[in-house]
This record gives sequence, C-alpha cells and structure tokens, in this order.
Amino acid sequence: MPPHLEEHTVKDHRRLGRELEIYHADPMIGAGLPLWLPAGAAARHAIEEYVREQERLAGYQHVYSPPMAKRQMYARSGHLAKFADDMFPAMGEPGEAEDEALMLRPSLCPHHAMVFGSRGRSYRELPVRIAELGGMYRAERSGVVGGLSRVRAISLNDAHVFCSLDQVGAEVALVLEMCARIHPALGFRADGFQLSLRGPGARYLGSDEVWDRAESLLRDALVQAGVPFEEVPGEAAFYGPKIDIQVRDLAGREWTLATVQVDFAQPERFDLSYTDSGGNQARPVMVHRSIVGSMERLMAHLLEVHQGAFPAWYAPVQLAVAPVAEAQDGAARAFADAALRSGLRAELLLDGSLGLRIRTAAQRKIPYLAVIGSREAAVGEISLRTRDGRQLPPLPHAEALAHLTAATHP
Repeated sequence: MPPHLEEHTVKDHRRLGRELEIYHADPMIGAGLPLWLPAGAAARHAIEEYVREQERLAGYQHVYSPPMAKRQMYARSGHLAKFADDMFPAMGEPGEAEDEALMLRPSLCPHHAMVFGSRGRSYRELPVRIAELGGMYRAERSGVVGGLSRVRAISLNDAHVFCSLDQVGAEVALVLEMCARIHPALGFRADGFQLSLRGPGARYLGSDEVWDRAESLLRDALVQAGVPFEEVPGEAAFYGPKIDIQVRDLAGREWTLATVQVDFAQPERFDLSYTDSGGNQARPVMVHRSIVGSMERLMAHLLEVHQGAFPAWYAPVQLAVAPVAEAQDGAARAFADAALRSGLRAELLLDGSLGLRIRTAAQRKIPYLAVIGSREAAVGEISLRTRDGRQLPPLPHAEALAHLTAATHP
C-alpha cells in the first residue's frame, strides 16, 4: 500500500481503471482482452515514447515483427514443447501440413532470433541489441484473468541482445542500470530482486555446464550492482536462468515486472552465428530483457502506486483550461490550442459551473488547471492551479507554457 495514503482511500487498479476511464473490459470481446480507452492510451503512449527513447540512447535498434508464425518455428524454439497448453490452437487450412499452420506467439524471442539471423554478422557489430514493443498471447483460463494484471493479449516491452560470452556481464549490468533509472522516473522502485534458477524435475534446454556459467554471470551482475537478492530454484525460464525484478500490488501479491535472462539454447536451436576475430563462425549468447514488462501489468501497478494521480509527464490530460464565463471562451480556446501545439495534452472544460469544472479536473486527477477570467483574458495571462491545491501567480501565456512544458517532462 502506498505509505502516504490512508487505508480506506486506497483503490485497486480495476476500480481506478473504471473511474478514470483507463481501460474497459467488455464480455463481447472476451475475458483478458482489455480495451485501452483514450485516457489509458494517452498515458501508455507517453510511457512508450519515453522507454523507446531510453532504449535508443542505450544502443537498441527497434523492429516490428508479426504476432504469429508457423508452428514449426515454436517447435524449433522449444516453446511448443514447454507451453503448448498456454498457446492458442494452430490456424491451418484443410489439407495443410501440421507444421505449416500458423500460431499466435507466446513470446517474441524466436522472431528476434530471425532478425539477427537475417544476414551475416561480424564480431565488430556485437553486441546487437534488438528491441520491440510487441504483442504476444497466452491462452489463460477465463477464471484466472482479471483487470490488467493478468491478460490474454500482452503488449510486451521486450528486447534481445546478441553478444559474445565476455560481453554478457556488461549487458546485464546495463539492463540493471536502465531499470534503476527508468523505474523511479515512472514513480516506483522495485520491491525485490530474485535470481531464478533451475529446479528439480523440470525440462531445461542446455547442459549443466552452460547453466552453471549463465547463473554465475547473473549472480555476479547482481552483486556488482549492490542490490539485495534472493535465489529461488525452480523459477528459471526453460532456456536459461533469469533475474526477476519484483513489485507488490495492494493485496501484497508479488509480480514480476522487469526481467533479464541469459540464454545459450535459442542461438543453438536457430543456428545463429557471427564471424569472430579469427574468421571462424562463433555462436552468440542471447540476453533476453524487459525494462518495464508488459504495458498491461505496468499500468496496473502505476495506477495503484499513484492512485491514478500520475506524474505530470504521462498523465492522460496534463492541462485543463476553464474559462470563468462564456465571454472568456475565445481566450480559453486560444490558450488550449497553443498548449496543444506546444506538445501538451490539453483539454477545454466548458460545461457546468466553474466550481463543477474545477471539481471535475480534481476527480480526473489532472495535474494543472488554467482558469481564465475577465482580468486574465484582458491582459493575456493565465492563472494556474496544481492538482495538490497550489495556485501559481498569474503568468503571461508564453511563460505559462514554458513552465508547463518543463513541468511535464520526465
């Protein structure tokens, strides 16, 4: 529970999602298939842009890949053997070979392996960092899906790094550094770090020697990052160990939000290679990572952490503009238009009394409200009020826009 909130005022993300019109669950669409409404889409878009830019600055190249592939691809990757019960049925034509049928993907990693393998690679290119915000699908039972925390259609902030063995430690450290920077910008910090290892009785790809090496690389990265962590056997991915960055919801349940995984198996299964410094073919290591996890689970967490009062930079509406009377409608429209052209998400509030419109802005948790009365309209100024009740001195339009622009950037 957020420590600054009284227990009786705290709401879970499903209730907040309805009240703030972030998303909608419609039985005609199906359980676990949420509709992102305009407010949720605006917040999500702002977060996606920020994360994508942080990835670009860290050397990631972004791609688009289709949300499905032939059954044979998932047989080769090992996903079909491991996750067949969690995958939607194959979509084949009459008389078509079984392996030619299409399946919705349960993961993006096979597609990114194809990106790396699309042409020859040299050791001088490594590491190759491939990123995508892509869709994947899990055939969850209708009784276990709920809200945004557990869904069937998942929009994943995903990436895969193809590198040499001696580059793995630096790549894992880079992921942990990005998490330590991006998570606070979104307004939260991890509740725990988990080193997920192999357990008895499960099927894992790769030799014991390879697994021991991968586990050691992740353990060393956590130690060097100086974060406390717990080692948990049996929670590894089938292709490699992983670091899971955990958060807790209002009910105290732990969820994995971000993750970084070392994988020696997929490059071998897809016969990926690069030319090393001696002119020989070498096998890359594949590092899977997600900085913020799925957009659905991330939004569920952010709704509860902030109780819908998002930081101004990704608030669905950053500025509401309210004229005191109809005579100031023209001035209000002009300022709202200028705000939109300055890159702000601005909205006019015209219906009802001024008091009602001020309460509406507060209920929608809009960070800034610009009130324009006859005096402000006459001299070209704006009176700004913040979500926490502060009132700023009247400012000329240009200064008000400069202040708002600075205050609504991460």
